[in-house]
Amino acid sequence: MPVELEVGSVLDGKVTGITKFGAFVALPVGRTGMVHISEVSYSYVNDIKEYLVEGQEVKVRVLAVDQEGRINLSIKKAAPPPTASESRGDRSSHAARPAPRGNLTFEDKLKQFMQDSQTKMSDMNNERRVSRRGGKR
Repeated sequence: MPVELEVGSVLDGKVTGITKFGAFVALPVGRTGMVHISEVSYSYVNDIKEYLVEGQEVKVRVLAVDQEGRINLSIKKAAPPPTASESRGDRSSHAARPAPRGNLTFEDKLKQFMQDSQTKMSDMNNERRVSRRGGKR
């Protein structure tokens, strides 16, 4: 039974290529779609290669199929959004986890630390803005 390609459907795919703006994913329907870098994770993604590697199996949600037949996909929307506690610190259950980081150089570790720090500071600033307004609107 062939898998249908409908907007909103969640499919298993395989990363076949990575660019600075996104990743190409082979779908079980024999077609390839693209996941834009903004659709990889609920947290900010500066370097997509820290989240995905070629050959990685991923779950994707079909966002759109345009008139030229291009398929727009999302990894982050294929899973439920993180809870408030996860978005504040524990990012282990995000839809796309960073690729394993075996033997990193000092510069790579420093770069990762800076990215994590910026994400945490942004989250804290957003929470502070919400609390100053008296809660979410």
